[in-house]
Amino acid sequence: MDNESIKNMLLDIQPSSLEFTVTMTGKESKRVNGLYKPDTREILLHNKNFKTENELVYTAVHEYTHHIINEEQTVLSGGRNPPGHSRCHTNSFWAKFHGLLDVAEQKGYYKLDLSGSPELEKLTDEIREKYIRSNGQMMQELGKKLIKAHALCEQANIRYEDYLDRILQLPRTTARSATKVGMLPDEDASLGFDNMKIVASCKKSDDRAKAVEAIKSGKSPDSVAALIKRKAKESDPKEKLEKERDRLTRTISELTHRLEFVEESLAHL
Repeated sequence: MDNESIKNMLLDIQPSSLEFTVTMTGKESKRVNGLYKPDTREILLHNKNFKTENELVYTAVHEYTHHIINEEQTVLSGGRNPPGHSRCHTNSFWAKFHGLLDVAEQKGYYKLDLSGSPELEKLTDEIREKYIRSNGQMMQELGKKLIKAHALCEQANIRYEDYLDRILQLPRTTARSATKVGMLPDEDASLGFDNMKIVASCKKSDDRAKAVEAIKSGKSPDSVAALIKRKAKESDPKEKLEKERDRLTRTISELTHRLEFVEESLAHL
């Protein structure tokens, strides 16, 4: 592939109205495989790093994702160059990237095929069954035990948070996540703990079912998380306003208490 054919491939995957260039540098780099310069809208590909065209396409789509996001941000900023961000590989980035890779596969530009390595296929099955599924089952069982422990703590007049912190020495975030996945159907354990956390974050049963379906169909965790986030933004306007009201009420209450403390402290100076 030459520079022009790579650019045409990228435009076929997703059109862009923002002009950009693609340049294979003819170099090898130990630091990066490619680079996108948002100011000049250049995609640089260190093609000496790649053994196959498939590897080249993967990196080209990666850098093009930066360009697409740059274009979206430019539109949002009214045509001005968007401000630079310290963190460019966000969950939104990976979700967009994996979506573009899906299109690249559908159009025959890229493939992710394990059939060329029977050993890798066998190892993949082992990882899924012995580790991902087992981890999901273990954390789901932990969640069920924590739910029971919470109830017993209340019966014994013991603060559950203190029990987590100083008896189990279990981080509260881990405990909350395990408790949530503990309430999911047992068959969801095959998804693995991290994917189960994504499913458990869905409040509606229909959304949970769609998340499970998306994961099982091969969607990346970032893509599924982005789908859930997008659906949340499309939720009932009344519900969104009620949530905002509750959040503002809590904030006002916290600030009021803080103001009272500051005023009392000043009175004693």
